[in-house]
Order: sequence, then structure tokens, then C-alpha cells
Amino acid sequence: MTIKTFSLGGDLTINRLGFGAMRLARGTFAGPIRDAATGVAVLRRAVELGVNHIDTAGFYGGQDVWANDMIRKALTPYAADLVIATKVGPLLGPSGMPTGQATPDELRGLVEGDLRALGLDRLDLVYLRVGAGHGPGGESIAERFAVLAELREEGLIRHLGISNVDAAQFAEARAIAPVTAVQNEYMDDLTLLAECEEAGIAYVPYFPLGGGHNPLDTTRLDKVAARLGATTPQVALAALLSASPTVLAIPGTGSVDHLEENLGANDLALGAEDLAELRG
Repeated sequence: MTIKTFSLGGDLTINRLGFGAMRLARGTFAGPIRDAATGVAVLRRAVELGVNHIDTAGFYGGQDVWANDMIRKALTPYAADLVIATKVGPLLGPSGMPTGQATPDELRGLVEGDLRALGLDRLDLVYLRVGAGHGPGGESIAERFAVLAELREEGLIRHLGISNVDAAQFAEARAIAPVTAVQNEYMDDLTLLAECEEAGIAYVPYFPLGGGHNPLDTTRLDKVAARLGATTPQVALAALLSASPTVLAIPGTGSVDHLEENLGANDLALGAEDLAELRG
């Protein structure tokens, strides 16, 4: 835990422990809508505590409550060092779940929608999120990623990322334009993580505290947490950041108390004994 910042794309210095906005508007895609004022308070507190990397998406929310609207209301005028990352690709179905995928022709509209909602002239980082409710692989992303590469050339996007991809899709994207970040499920592919580390590309696990297909095994985490006087989520986040200097963490929450607990991982130092125990 000695390296607490990362240079995204070589020109944006961000704190490695950031904030994911998925749970601001609702706890899950199928969950009830949350109070927008609480979400605004969470965002403002996150920035007060040193967060300068916020991960969001235009499809986070429902009805009249959307994460991007809360970000704009809470944080404009934006601090000069604040980096906002967003994702495009998924389309919400009638149930409110992201069950569809945008065509190449629809991607420009999604990017422009995020620009309007966030009140920005240029997006710091845009991920192409691949797949609609299924895991990585099985389809070409070249045509869609090329659209985002064109928008980058136009100046609407600063850096490009890809999400929910396998090694072949990663290579496909890198052949088209520079990739500065990969956002995959929590430590799902350690080979891909190693490639990112070698290339200086951020690896941003979603569900950093477990969930999806990779729930946390808390047996070892609980033991280390008890020894350090920390909470299990704090140890999990500290361990995640210790896995590689290229890893960024984006835990999300709709609670100020939970936010403060998560960010306490910044002050947690894991020793060699702790890491050895956590890695079995």
C-alpha cells in the first residue's frame, strides 16, 4: 500500500481507491429507487475524503433518478483533478435491466448523452462495455470500438477503455486505438491483469468486494481484519490494491457510513504475513 496513485493514460493522476456510482440510484438494477439527496451527499463526502476517480454509466438508475444527474448536481463545478469514467454499450430493457447492446450507429448518441447529463465538453475515460448479461468473449468488438476511437479523435473522449472482455477482445481493441483501462469482473483473469501491468494499463475490477460470479471468501479476510482491528471490506480492498500497482478499486455504495468505511482501506497497511495469509 505504498503506491496510492496511478497515472491513467500517462496524463491523469488518480487515487487508486475511487468510487463506483452504480449503487447511487438503486442498490441493484432491479432494486428500488434510492433518495437522490442521499446520493448527492455520498458523492460530496467521497470527494472530501480524497476520491478523484468516479466510475459511472448512463444506464445507472431508473425512473427520474440517475447517477450522472447526481454527479453533476453534487460536484459541479468539477475539481480540476477529478476524473470521471463512464461506460457505453448496454441498453436498458423494459425490466430496467441492461439486456440489450447498442449498435455501432447508436454509440455516438450514448456518448453525447453522457456529456449532456454530466455537464462536460469531454469525457475523461469511456469504456466500451461488451455483452448484455453474459461473460466476456464470443463476439468481435472492432466495429464498436472503432466508433469510440473516432470520437476520441474528434475530442469528445480523452481516453478509451474496454469492459467485460477476454484476451482476444483486448488485443482487438488495442490494434485499433490505445486502451488505457480494462474493467472486468473482480480479478476474473489474472493473465489479463499481468498484460495490463506490463503495458501500464489500469485494471479496474467491478464488484471489488465480491458479487457477480465471484463472491468473496471471507474466512481469511475475517482473520486478518480481526488482527489489524479493521473491517473485512477494508482488508479486501487493501488486498485488492496490493495485487498489482495497476489495479484501481471502485467500491460503490449509497450510504455515507459505508463510504467512509470503504475509504478507510487507504490507511490500512498489510504486512507480508497478512498478504501471505490472504493468498493462502
